[in-house]
Amino acid sequence: MGESMQAIRVPRFGGAEVLETAVLPVPRPGPGEVLVRIACAGVNFSDVYRRMGRVREGHAPDLLPPYIPGSEGGGEIVALGEGVVGLRAGERVVYGQMNIGSYAEYAVIPAWRAVRVPEGMQLETAAAAYVQGSTAYYLSHWVRQLGPGDTCLIQAGAGGVGQKLVQFAKMLGARVLTTVGSPQKAELVRALGADVVIPYHEVDFREAVMDATQGRGVDVVYDGVGATTIARSIRSLRRRGLCVLFGVASGPVDSVGTLDLAEAGSVFFTRPQLRHYLGSAEDIRRAAAALFEAIQGGHLRVTIHRIFELAAAAQAHQAIEARETLGKILLRVGTQTGTGATS
Repeated sequence: MGESMQAIRVPRFGGAEVLETAVLPVPRPGPGEVLVRIACAGVNFSDVYRRMGRVREGHAPDLLPPYIPGSEGGGEIVALGEGVVGLRAGERVVYGQMNIGSYAEYAVIPAWRAVRVPEGMQLETAAAAYVQGSTAYYLSHWVRQLGPGDTCLIQAGAGGVGQKLVQFAKMLGARVLTTVGSPQKAELVRALGADVVIPYHEVDFREAVMDATQGRGVDVVYDGVGATTIARSIRSLRRRGLCVLFGVASGPVDSVGTLDLAEAGSVFFTRPQLRHYLGSAEDIRRAAAALFEAIQGGHLRVTIHRIFELAAAAQAHQAIEARETLGKILLRVGTQTGTGATS
């Protein structure tokens, strides 16, 4: 391990063109931390929002330039900080949430957030699945436990979380309605098991939901789109249904009127965040274990749209901003991409 590393840096807020390559010191793990040699980093809309200076609805940015972007990654532990137990150098891990700095050859993370990659699983697969898959898991199992007899609407079912949410919902026995923006995305979500696919550019999705449910509405709406969909999402629910706003890809939702909830049928509304549902080592490992088991059992398909080289991070951001991706975008940082299998 050298004393310096290649990294992508955000020197100022702005468009994708502000992303620059830099040579920086390798960080050192402190107490309770591990140093990970990054092999691949996930690219998310949250990275774009941070780069633009927009992070949370109605709040100031929580990260000021210059900084290394990227909140999730996968690689190999190369050093342990004081007091770390249960992990060792050489283990392959993935991580996500609340840790910035994965667009680099090395990153320091809290040890309790490191999740071992199962033997036999490609590191790229684990890294592509981990954060979005864990999100889909807690949404479908913990925010509202889906089951046989339930009907749900998943906005943007061909998105990263959406794809995995469709599959978890079907594994749990629910009927799945989902919106998509193109014929190619419609084909994808049908292959994942969606029962009703709604082309939102062509029809009013709320009317389509009511037609598909004989005017009843769905039990749950999972909305990761936000500003452009939330009002009609709420009105797509049955009486006392639940609207789950888990993302704001189209922009923040400034407010939801209490009268709107009442008139929609005394419906419930929640804005969950990953850190509140995966805020402990136990919860992280429970969700990861279920996710990896589903992947290894052939029940959950992980789609990687494209892997960019680290130096092409700006192109990766442009691709995700174009909203034309059909799976996860990764940055290839290192070469450690084996399966972890033993002979």
